[in-house]
Amino acid sequence: MDDPGTGGDSATPAQVVARQRAELERLRDLAATSAVLERAKGALMALTGCAPDAADQELRRRAADSGRTLLEQCRLTLGSLPPPQEPSLQGLSPLEPPSPAPPGTAPPPRTTPATPLPPAGASEMAGAAEVLSEIGRDLVHVRSAHELAARLLDHLAPRARADAVLLYERRAEGALELAGHAGIDARFAARWRQVPPLAGVPAFDVLTAGEPLWLEDLAADRVRHVLVGDPPERWQSRVWLPVPAGGTARFALGVLRRCEGPFGAHERQLLVAAARLCAGRLRVFDTVREAPGDPGVTETVQAVFDALPGAAVLLTPLRTAAGEVTDYRIDAATPQAVDVSGRTGRDMVGRLILESYPSVAGEPLWRGYLETLESGVPFESEPFAYQETVDEVALTGTFSVRAAPLGGGLLVSWLRHDPLERQEQRLADVQRLGNLGWANWNLLTQEISWSAQAYAVLGRDPEQGPLELEKLPRLALPQDADPLTAAIAGLIHRGRPFDVPFRVETPEGVRHLRLVAEAVSEPDGTPAEVHSFVQDLTAQRSAELALVKSERTMSVQRGVLQAERALAARLQHALLPLPSKPVQLAGLRVEVAYLPAQAGIHVGGDWFSAVELPDYDALFVVGDVAGHGIDAVATMAQLRFTAKGMVSTGTSLTVALARLNHLLLHSRDSRITATMIMARYDPDRHLLAWAQAGHPPPLLVRGDEVRYLDRPGGLLLGASSDPYYESAELRLRPGDRLLLYTDGLVERPGEGLDAGLDRLVRAVRAHDGGDGGDSGSLEALLAAMLVDEWRDDVCVVDIRVPGRAAEAADGEEAGAVDAAGTGENQNG
Repeated sequence: MDDPGTGGDSATPAQVVARQRAELERLRDLAATSAVLERAKGALMALTGCAPDAADQELRRRAADSGRTLLEQCRLTLGSLPPPQEPSLQGLSPLEPPSPAPPGTAPPPRTTPATPLPPAGASEMAGAAEVLSEIGRDLVHVRSAHELAARLLDHLAPRARADAVLLYERRAEGALELAGHAGIDARFAARWRQVPPLAGVPAFDVLTAGEPLWLEDLAADRVRHVLVGDPPERWQSRVWLPVPAGGTARFALGVLRRCEGPFGAHERQLLVAAARLCAGRLRVFDTVREAPGDPGVTETVQAVFDALPGAAVLLTPLRTAAGEVTDYRIDAATPQAVDVSGRTGRDMVGRLILESYPSVAGEPLWRGYLETLESGVPFESEPFAYQETVDEVALTGTFSVRAAPLGGGLLVSWLRHDPLERQEQRLADVQRLGNLGWANWNLLTQEISWSAQAYAVLGRDPEQGPLELEKLPRLALPQDADPLTAAIAGLIHRGRPFDVPFRVETPEGVRHLRLVAEAVSEPDGTPAEVHSFVQDLTAQRSAELALVKSERTMSVQRGVLQAERALAARLQHALLPLPSKPVQLAGLRVEVAYLPAQAGIHVGGDWFSAVELPDYDALFVVGDVAGHGIDAVATMAQLRFTAKGMVSTGTSLTVALARLNHLLLHSRDSRITATMIMARYDPDRHLLAWAQAGHPPPLLVRGDEVRYLDRPGGLLLGASSDPYYESAELRLRPGDRLLLYTDGLVERPGEGLDAGLDRLVRAVRAHDGGDGGDSGSLEALLAAMLVDEWRDDVCVVDIRVPGRAAEAADGEEAGAVDAAGTGENQNG
């Protein structure tokens, strides 16, 4: 049964398969032929510097003249090589007799390099032909000089060690303009975009001489030439080639390399041939940029476009030999038309659409243009979002495009859909958010216009209408009216702009305002119109006044704190004067150090005491009161003298600590706490008894051993109403060293106490001589521990037991050192 809709004589499945197989073979042959044709065209372009269309016509002409098929002619062109003894500077020429150049195409001039090149072998030349064919096929599809430079760098980077490609065009006025580049940054391109006609510029030299210029010695080249680059040292070798080669070159191709040394022979051959390929493509660009028809007619059309409102361009389609539209040339443009590079109006004339608006390729706009060309029916696109640049600011708006046929081309216009109300709302929002308003005065017609925000800023009722410019000072406070009047007079009579602050009285209070104005003058210089804006700076001025007040308060407070610090420092110095040198006490050598905190302006509550008791024992005390300032110093003095008095009258160390704890709990500020360590030394038994209240443990140095003493029980003073304190004993030996210290010596922000204690052990090991003598001074130890700024007071009592030899030689008079560093009597 026949398939519905096919008819009774439909093909059998076998016939369908046979036709499809034949069609497949035909398509394969066509694809192979097209591939060979494109390679042959690329090779011919490399040889002659002709355009793609001209290369295609030349291949077809040769095939017709010789009676060969096109495929045979392409294979013959690709397989033909010059004899090995010929230099390959001119590229690869077929063995067949040279054919005349395509109509309208000048024969390629020959270029001689700076140094002769050795002949290339047949295999090397075949490889070069393949490379040039590949480059030629790739350059066929480029649509701008910038894209040409990028594609060229892709091929030259691996084969000629190229790092950057520059393409300069000589303009009509003689200067060079950077037409395309790749491998350089935007800063480089902007700095060297325009090059004036100066002597010593390599790009000018090659255009004048028509020969390549190989710059392979940077030190010598920079003396003779002006080298582009930022800095030039970045490019150690470079070459400049005329495009096309010969005296009529208009383009200069620069290839820059970071590597040192000369170009190889095959690199030179490749670069010269690549320049010819660029010449062929650049001729295409020149052709499509030339205005069609009579120049006078074209200028007339552009003059009409100069007077048209809105954004519009006149496009001429560019077609292939088969009639396919590949691009459009801009033949006229209105001043409001802007492309992606920021060019406007006449600057766009001669450019290609895919160069000026590359994103349009393949989009509905492109298809709409084609439909209009084919059908003659105008096309209008759907609204779309597009980002444009206005005064170097990117703005996104909604547009639609209309294309209408005009002669053989298209008249394309843009319509922006942003309504006037939206623009006005944006302007109102800007004024409101910036708390400013605009005002205009026409001095000739006496017309005045203020924005709504101007009335709000000036505190004037809109129903009262605007004020004349001369009457504006009436709104200002009396003390601000005269400067404003003088500024307005200078603007009206001499056209001098001004920026004047003044104040106005409003129901909400005084406002601080700023008026900025300038004049638009007639041709004879007479001011005709005044444009201005007024801004409310009340919030800013209030903040400035508050800041000044705060700074004054801080300055006063700092003075008070500095005075308090000075007083506390004097009081502390009176209570804790340091001895100028180590002293002997109960047979021991005692050295004391006190360093105030470097951070902050308060004086701390650290203290020490080293005194001989009535029974000739020695008392050592180190304490630390929490806090700083006068209160801490007063509490320190109270604890220090009370502790010394109680121990001097026979009170045990633990009982003394308990009573001091009770004293703090019942002081004026019951929240004050303190740590303390008390030690009593019996010189007859060499026995040290000690107790502590929440204080870091003493450090004992005995021979090679450095360790902390185990602390007996004891809570810090002022923390509990029922504390418990224990005591411990240590028998000192000759050569022993005992360090009593406050926590400022070992504590550091951001680390635990254990880390500071370990650091102290390492410092003592590094700076202790181990003989009980003067080696291992306390000054060196402090320098090692306090390398950075310390935030708390530091108090250290260094107790040393003299060695045997030192005891025998000791003839100094024993004394006592207290806070004053002088001898203290037995009554304390």
